[in-house]
Amino acid sequence: MIKVAIIGVGNCASSLIQGKYFYETNPDVIGLITKTIGKYSVNDIEFVAAFDIDKRKVGLDLSKAIYSKPNNSYSFYDVPYLNIPVLKGNQFDGIAGNMIDTFISDDQQTPVDIAEELVKVNADVLINFLPVGSLVATQYYADEAIKAKVAFINAIPEFICSNKHWETKFISSGLVCAGDDIKSQIGATILNRTLTYLIYDRGCVIENMYQLNVGGNSDFKNMVDENRLYSKRISKTNAVLSTISSESITPRVKIGPSEYIPHLEDKKICYINIKGKQFGQLPFELDLKLSVEDSPNSAGVMLDVIRLVKVAKDAGLKGNIPAINAFAFKNPSVQIREDV
Repeated sequence: MIKVAIIGVGNCASSLIQGKYFYETNPDVIGLITKTIGKYSVNDIEFVAAFDIDKRKVGLDLSKAIYSKPNNSYSFYDVPYLNIPVLKGNQFDGIAGNMIDTFISDDQQTPVDIAEELVKVNADVLINFLPVGSLVATQYYADEAIKAKVAFINAIPEFICSNKHWETKFISSGLVCAGDDIKSQIGATILNRTLTYLIYDRGCVIENMYQLNVGGNSDFKNMVDENRLYSKRISKTNAVLSTISSESITPRVKIGPSEYIPHLEDKKICYINIKGKQFGQLPFELDLKLSVEDSPNSAGVMLDVIRLVKVAKDAGLKGNIPAINAFAFKNPSVQIREDV
């Protein structure tokens, strides 16, 4: 079994947990990227602990907490009772000023000792699903994973696994670290990267492009605060620009979240516009719109990452594993083409 603990019981955690039980029951339904990785199927994933700060979730069984407000992701499976109470975590910078009315902090309970709880449940992997901009909190939880001798998966764009200092800490502890900022199965970044590769592979160039993203979940509301977007813009922009060879002229680009639209709920809409030059120096323009359910889109990749990390751990690998991180994350330490 692969014993998984989760930080932040939000939409992404909800979709991941629903997805594990959905595909355990329906193994032949489309949607899984990979059915078996090493010796592990989704049946081998077991959730053993979860941490949050919202009083509407703390104390609830994880099977109920994943459907609690402010979560608004699409519910596609009724998760059975798990006998895993959501424990009180540490807040630090996990709540933006504009999110005080969205996340209701449970100030009556004392945060648990995270490392102690991870050891108690014999966790293999700790997944970070905190809001974008939670740098201090992410560093704290990464340290707790190291203390507990647990592998760390960083799903958000706060740079841990792609940071040499942190990678060295994980290597010294003999642990695997995967991150940063998870890609979706068919999301804005993977699509933009693929289009960019296609254009340059076909002998054309890009002069300018933009990628604008709108959505209605708490992630988009959190990113209304521009101060929390710094690392997100770096992550998404570098993920696309890294597809362009150093010999080419870097195009003018604008990439990143642009608007919070509450009635979209967990739906994410992406607009990509690319202008460039083709044969004969003639211009071309590409306009594309993508509409997806945001959280299930990332959960599909996370089901693979959990198993990849366990395979790496079983093999005695340590630190940042380039093949895993380049496959699954926007900001790996080494960018590798998806087809490679």
